[in-house]
Amino acid sequence: MIDLEYRKRLQKASYKLIGKNMHSAVKLCLWCKKSIKTGGKEVCYKQQFYGIKSHKCIQMTPSLPFCNLRCLHCWRDTTSAYENWKPTEDSNIDSPEEIIEESIKAQKNLLTGLGGVPHSEKFLKEAMTPNQVAISLEGEPMMYPYIDELIAGYKKRNFSVFLVTNGTFPEKIKELKNLPDQLYVSLTSPNEKIFEKIQNPISKNLWNNIVNTLKFLPEIKTRKVIRLTLIRDLNNKNIEEYSELIKVSNVDFVEVKSYMSVGYSTKRLPYNSMLTFEEIKEFSEKLSKLLSWEIKDENMPSRVVLLKNPNGCELKIKNLS
Repeated sequence: MIDLEYRKRLQKASYKLIGKNMHSAVKLCLWCKKSIKTGGKEVCYKQQFYGIKSHKCIQMTPSLPFCNLRCLHCWRDTTSAYENWKPTEDSNIDSPEEIIEESIKAQKNLLTGLGGVPHSEKFLKEAMTPNQVAISLEGEPMMYPYIDELIAGYKKRNFSVFLVTNGTFPEKIKELKNLPDQLYVSLTSPNEKIFEKIQNPISKNLWNNIVNTLKFLPEIKTRKVIRLTLIRDLNNKNIEEYSELIKVSNVDFVEVKSYMSVGYSTKRLPYNSMLTFEEIKEFSEKLSKLLSWEIKDENMPSRVVLLKNPNGCELKIKNLS
């Protein structure tokens, strides 16, 4: 399913391909490694904001080579992605149980490499029993045919589940019987014109699909977050339009975050496409006034500010260990 050259590039980048069909992968998050090395002194902003444990989090994808967008800001190699799941035979689709078990094994395998550098023995030991999964790493997870069962399988193992989607599959999101603990919708464009320019959709009507996703989000009974990824001179001037889309969605939180110049995105965008933290704060303050939402938290290293819906759920996720 993934050609040999692409596989070698992924492995060189420390991806662990899993499953007999290798359409899934695990990669240690930067903040997972930092948390273990510093004994929890340096952690992901998601731990700061929501209470998950960075060192106990698996970053994975069940749909490594599949995405219907070719976003300029994506740190992945978008040229290797397929528009549709091919082939479609069940024999070429790994089961949720296989993916889950292998993702846990892969995480442990990758963690062993941290034993040879200065680290917290306590945190490394705890990391060997992960209890949080971020289904996001690469590709669009809603393209995996058994995403519902994948979420259920992780939750059966007492994992908290964060699912990140580009919002282009509203019907599939509607059909979810097993909801993640937190549903992220990435919103990089305030309108269709900018969407076409920045995100290079392969299929038609994808902007309408995103709008439809935002419209029915109020019906989804789980924590919901919109993540705005802002790129200098491309999508950071349309605060009013973002505000209207957010109002429609009625999500619990909005993360206003700068594009980060990493990976393959450096081949498509200049380094100064990143906004400074002060610029992110200025944008967030204007957005908070338009929404009448509170600025609840901020994280300078990740250049992100968190806005909270006054009618939304509590900030911290309960029952996380």
